[in-house]
Amino acid sequence: MVRPERRTRGDLAAVAVIVVAALIGSVVLWLNSDARATLSETAAEPLPKPPAPTSVPAALHEVWRAPSTETPVPVIAPPAVVTGAGNEVVGHDPMTGRIAWRYARDLPLCTIGTEWDRAIAVFGKSHNCSEVTSLRGATGERGPQRNTDAEFGTRLLGDGTYLTATGSRSFETWRSDLVRTQQFGIPPQLKNPENNMERPDCTYSSIAVGDGRIGAIENCPGETGRITAIKAHPKDDEKPDQVFSVSLGSRDASVVAVTDERVAVVMRDSGQLMLFDNSGQMVASYPVRTGPDTGDDNVRVESTAIGSRVYWHTGVDTIALDEKTLTPLWTSPDTLGAGTSLTDRLVVPVNGGMAVLDPATGARERVIPVDRGNYTGPVRLNSTGPIVLEQRGDTLVALR
Repeated sequence: MVRPERRTRGDLAAVAVIVVAALIGSVVLWLNSDARATLSETAAEPLPKPPAPTSVPAALHEVWRAPSTETPVPVIAPPAVVTGAGNEVVGHDPMTGRIAWRYARDLPLCTIGTEWDRAIAVFGKSHNCSEVTSLRGATGERGPQRNTDAEFGTRLLGDGTYLTATGSRSFETWRSDLVRTQQFGIPPQLKNPENNMERPDCTYSSIAVGDGRIGAIENCPGETGRITAIKAHPKDDEKPDQVFSVSLGSRDASVVAVTDERVAVVMRDSGQLMLFDNSGQMVASYPVRTGPDTGDDNVRVESTAIGSRVYWHTGVDTIALDEKTLTPLWTSPDTLGAGTSLTDRLVVPVNGGMAVLDPATGARERVIPVDRGNYTGPVRLNSTGPIVLEQRGDTLVALR
């Protein structure tokens, strides 16, 4: 038998030093970790689904409001209404405004979007909007997370299957587990210089999504505007799968809507809505009234899809487009936004109230008075159950 080695006081002291160093290292790591810098307060029980509305009300009154500087439109992650300001994302009971859950980090919020019944929150660091977290609408529990190369000013556009983070130099798309399916353009932290970009020096001033495709207005050196359509999920996420790309002859253009058959582009300088097929051929053109370009940071989100229609606010009017061909069906003049559905009717914001329209014809049936105080800017709508949500600048207002 080998005699065990004798432990001296020096041995014990060395072990003590190692243990203390390990403890100190663990504390330092914890103090500087993302986990310590994160607040996650989930709902005690899942939020209930709001009751379905039975009719369009005769009046709409404010039920609750909350600051929401980082939601360009009202965000619903069913059943929660989600707001965001500073570094905090908050899930509200839509009926009362009660805070059901919250999530915060020691980083500023860039934007919040929604897809797959989850709120998708993007936080920024010093050089970009890189920290993405998904939160379940009913409870606020965390789902998939990822790091990304999104730019400041990014917006999240969902098409029902994929979510695209916009940008002026690059944009990328994620599937439901937040794995990236495509990246187009030159991101701030370029990892693959051989990414097969045909036009690496272009910027993107307008982006829209639909039916697994993305339409972007490219502004390239030596050109006067270009519309490009790509697939949201190509075979290789490093190699864009382009459907078509054609010159427009104008830089004052925006993508209005995208389907698997057409792309609609508005030429603001000439007041024309142009429809392109999958070969890049212009198949139709329609005169439209357009308002001043207010923009949405570096991109412009043009249309809202509800049921079997696409509703587009031109800046002065609301136009209904066919869901497949994007052909204009009717125009409701002098509106403040695209509108939202309430029972079997479309409600559209107008000065002093909410116009109730027949979605089939656009006929204005009546106007529900709404007191917006001194606010006179654009109004972005959404709805859940009997609650109509208005994004008025940096404030979300719930009406019933």
